[in-house]
Amino acid sequence: MLAFYTFICFIIVQEVARRFLLNYSSAWAEEVARYAFIYLGWIGAAYAVRERAHVRFDIVLSRVNPSTKGVLYIFGELATITFACIALYWSTHTIQQLLHFEGTTPVLRVNKAWFEAAVPIGFALVIWRSLQALRRDVRNLIDGTEPYVGKTMFEE
Repeated sequence: MLAFYTFICFIIVQEVARRFLLNYSSAWAEEVARYAFIYLGWIGAAYAVRERAHVRFDIVLSRVNPSTKGVLYIFGELATITFACIALYWSTHTIQQLLHFEGTTPVLRVNKAWFEAAVPIGFALVIWRSLQALRRDVRNLIDGTEPYVGKTMFEE
C-alpha cells in the first residue's frame, strides 16, 4: 500500500509542478495515478479485512457475550467469503472479455485487463484474509478466548 501511495503522490506532485512551472502536462500521468489508486484501494480492502477495520455494527457486538460475538464474527467472515467468491467470478469474467476484445486504455494504449485485474486480485486477497480471520475466529471460539475485534474507529 505504501508503494502505491508513494507512487501516486510522486506522479501527482510531478504533474502539478510540470503544469505550473513548465506550462506543460502529460496525458499519461492522470491515467497512471488513477489505476494505481484503484490497486491501492483493493489492497487496502484486503488489509482492512485482516485488521477487521471495515464498517460493522459494533452496537450489537458490544451487547453480546464473547462466544456469541465469536459466532457472529464467523458468520460475517463466511458471508464475506461468499460475496467475494461471487464477485471474483464475475470480475474474472470481465477480464476475459477485455482480453477477448482487446480493450485498451485511452492514453497509454495498454490492454485494460492489466488495470482491471485489480478487482479480481483484490477479491482474491479479501478471500485469503477472510479465511485467515475465519481460522483465527474458530480457534478462539474453540479455546474459549475473546475474539479478535480489531481497532475501533479513531483508535490509534
